[in-house]
Amino acid sequence: MKAGMVSLGCSKNRVDSEYILAALQNAGFEITPQPKEADVIVVNTCGFIAPAKEESINTLLEMAAYKESGKCRLLVGTGCLTERYREELAQEMPELGLIWGVKNPEGLAARICQILGIQQQSGCAPRVLSTPGYMAYLRIADGCDNRCTYCAIPLIRGGRKSTPMEQLVAEAERLALQGVKELTVIAQDTSAYGLDLYGKPMLAELLTRLCGVEGLHWIRVLYTYPNTVDEALIDTILREPKLVNYIDMPIQHIASTVLRRMNRHGAAQHIRDIVGYIRARKEGFILRSTVITGFPGETEEEFGQLYEFLQTQPFDRLGAFAYSQEENTPAAALPDQVEEAIKQRRLDAIMRAQREASLKSNERRIGKTYEVLVEGVQGARAQGRSYAEAPEVDGSIRFARRQAQPGQVGTFTMVRITGADHYDLWGEEL
Repeated sequence: MKAGMVSLGCSKNRVDSEYILAALQNAGFEITPQPKEADVIVVNTCGFIAPAKEESINTLLEMAAYKESGKCRLLVGTGCLTERYREELAQEMPELGLIWGVKNPEGLAARICQILGIQQQSGCAPRVLSTPGYMAYLRIADGCDNRCTYCAIPLIRGGRKSTPMEQLVAEAERLALQGVKELTVIAQDTSAYGLDLYGKPMLAELLTRLCGVEGLHWIRVLYTYPNTVDEALIDTILREPKLVNYIDMPIQHIASTVLRRMNRHGAAQHIRDIVGYIRARKEGFILRSTVITGFPGETEEEFGQLYEFLQTQPFDRLGAFAYSQEENTPAAALPDQVEEAIKQRRLDAIMRAQREASLKSNERRIGKTYEVLVEGVQGARAQGRSYAEAPEVDGSIRFARRQAQPGQVGTFTMVRITGADHYDLWGEEL
């Protein structure tokens, strides 16, 4: 029998999907990318904010159509939306033959076999990568203890559960043996890794261990939390050759009053200090962040503080979002909810400014040479990423190939940058 998967949401959800795919394969299913051919379709949903929930529901309905037009015998909903709204989905979507949640992928495969009345086989694949074979995500923890007032993740996934270091190193070794060259470290809060297991943050120690894994070429870190990003962590990234000079540190805001209403830990001054430390220590160190506009009670003055900070200490990469009022979160009940038009106006202002900041950041790279991971080749042209571009969320480098060199996807080459726009770069292979 064949099984198909649609994975929605973040890279952390993608890792769940890869474990589910392995469990299905181990149970004897053939994995197919064509939903019309699948006897079982699994949709791994996202339930973080309203647009993600809408996308998940629409995808479930779209896949349900294959019960009529394809071979689908069982439609399965798993992931964050189903964990959060299990009862509502059971009542309103009879098309769903199984609602699972976010835990125990091996159990999900066994339950699917039970429903279909087939005998479960026993395979040994620990994980089926849905990324290109040269890169993978390493999720080092699940859940979160920060309890930001706007966030539903603790409601869905519970508190932080760090994976033991030995287990993570072993997984990285398996991935490297499979041909993975770029490892991206993720969690809801990567910089707090180990607090629950070891009594203190242990990300720097984990990264040092991962650098010892033979075959890995690049290791990058996403989703750090500012209050546990310190000089020691940055120094570790600068010291280890395999750790790319790139960190993703969502700050959400810079006004102390807003940060308190968000229940964000750490002081605004620490954000300023650590950004200043990174800039002073290494030219070309890439800083990525995320901010929220229109949080309940955000005044023009508070927004102005955020806007000014992003102008005076711009990030190389920035995601910005208008606040989404999520039910059952503390922020949803706060007074002074900001009008949608104001949220959007502030969001637009941030993104217009960031567009120019990104262009200036890219233009500073013209004339410089970078090691590039080749991700696509078409004739005399190719495209890829340097240390400065994270997979899936950043831009790319498009370059002219040397005709004498057959460059292959998943290999590294040297590229001199010859042009830049707001998000992408152009260059020539050396």
